[in-house]
Amino acid sequence: MQRTSKITAKGQVTIPVEIRRRLRVDSGDRLVFEAEGAEVRVRAAERKSRFAKYQGIGNGKEGGGREAVIRLVRQLRGE
Repeated sequence: MQRTSKITAKGQVTIPVEIRRRLRVDSGDRLVFEAEGAEVRVRAAERKSRFAKYQGIGNGKEGGGREAVIRLVRQLRGE
């Protein structure tokens, strides 16, 4: 698949919808540009879960996973 796009004065590029779909990226996602010689590859950056920083929280009673983190955060907020 080959598509073209124009670079703006600010160096911005609109990524064609077919490419965004293929990369499975959306607004706010990050891309990685890998240059090798005269060629550049673009790929979607690895997504980190917004809960990743809470991984391993607790003393074992709460269990693990997303639900345990949500429960703990709600508890800390007093909900």
